[in-house]
Amino acid sequence: MAGASVKVAVRVRPFNSRETGRNAKCVIQMQGNTTCISNPKQPKDGAKNFTFDYSYWSHTTVEDPSFACQKQVYKDIGEEMLLHSFEGYNVCIFAYGQTGAGKSYTMMGKQEPGQEGIIPQLCEDLFQRTGENTDPDLTYSVEVSYMEIYCERVRDLLNPKSQGTLRVREHPILGPYVEDLSKLAVTGFSDIRDLMDAGNKARTVAATNMNETSSRSHAVFTIVFTQKRRDQMTSLDTEKVSKISLVDLAGSERADSSGAKGTRLKEGANINKSLTTLGKVISALAEMQSNKKRKSDFIPYRDSVLTWLLKENLGKFKES
Repeated sequence: MAGASVKVAVRVRPFNSRETGRNAKCVIQMQGNTTCISNPKQPKDGAKNFTFDYSYWSHTTVEDPSFACQKQVYKDIGEEMLLHSFEGYNVCIFAYGQTGAGKSYTMMGKQEPGQEGIIPQLCEDLFQRTGENTDPDLTYSVEVSYMEIYCERVRDLLNPKSQGTLRVREHPILGPYVEDLSKLAVTGFSDIRDLMDAGNKARTVAATNMNETSSRSHAVFTIVFTQKRRDQMTSLDTEKVSKISLVDLAGSERADSSGAKGTRLKEGANINKSLTTLGKVISALAEMQSNKKRKSDFIPYRDSVLTWLLKENLGKFKES
């Protein structure tokens, strides 16, 4: 989303081994930006159609002409966000869905050719574009941070030695921030890739029945992109700073399906509460986008650590 503009894309993945083993039936069909869902238990009810900004059919294989590959998803969503960041906007991409829905694959992907997700593709594209700059009065700098929010506590994924959780503070001008969070300067895509790999290994992952590598935390990869221009006439520098937040959300789940007990159940409750708050914030922003008169409406950013920290990306509106 750029400024307060909200776009929604949905994607359907192939069956996993668990679903194949149960002879699952695909109840989703997609055409253009329309997603059609049918209920095999209620065939008389007919299919339900939903229209989104993008509907990605990734259920089959690349041989299918309708198949949406990783590059296509980046071209539509990631590239647009990158262009907005060059204009100086703060932007944010969330991957949301149930445990095992394919969020991490869409955001991070795999290290095989053509399998890279939105985050590595965006980072590579960013350095490719800045590398083509021939203007001697224009310089770029890029800093990255990578954190996880686990049970409403923040952990630095780029500093594995920091055992404790970090405090969320608020700066009177810059807004909410995480105290002592590592922010590392990078000069090329290989630097970012190494940091991503280190951060991904440090993520809190616990097995659930739904998905044996289920991410139990929200992972927030942030790029602070600064463009500095020197005015030859006055010798003054002007800066344009954009914050790009790429978020792989924890999987939402029903406790009975995932077999959650004890710590797992508490984790699930925290995850679901924070996802509900995110849903409320985005709904309120979308409503304001369609109804310009309601700009004084309350937006519940402070109700979760995730939305509070991403307030600057989601939209600068009135909150608690």
